Amino acid sequence: MATKIVILSFMFLLALATSIEASKYQFQKLKETNMVFYMQDWETGANVTATPIAGIPHKRWLILGFGTIFATDDKLAVAIERNSSEVGRAHGMYVNSALDGSDLHLLMSFVFSNKEYNGSTLEIQGADRIFQKYREVSVVSGTGFFRLARGYATLETVFLDIPNSNAIIRWNVTVFHY
Repeated sequence: MATKIVILSFMFLLALATSIEASKYQFQKLKETNMVFYMQDWETGANVTATPIAGIPHKRWLILGFGTIFATDDKLAVAIERNSSEVGRAHGMYVNSALDGSDLHLLMSFVFSNKEYNGSTLEIQGADRIFQKYREVSVVSGTGFFRLARGYATLETVFLDIPNSNAIIRWNVTVFHY
């Protein structure tokens, strides 16, 4: 009987603590943040930031090849120029998930290093239909300044070097957070 009381007391305290933590956000106003930056994705040349790590055996691992998985540590910059100021890094992976090679599935963490959002992150997930001019992916979470974030990002390829698999992607991000 004493064991049941201890277990029930523990469960009550756990539920109370969870409820108090959740209620902290109940009275805070939801904020909207809009950002534009450029992701510099370099698969060849000096300072490679994306590389294939897996693919279909006995086939060449290419960005346009179904089943190819890339690991990435891309620079997020304030402008299109390769030497522009860095606001953070895109850490994660993408996989070509369409049989015809037309769709990447993105799983990325944007880790910010600029003064305003330093140490904060945004979690990105979604289908990047690479042959469309504008694409949209989800912002599914965040940390730090972007705690409990949700939102979306519109992508546009502003530079593409297909033979070398290098690209610069303009990200227009809208997030709602507390």
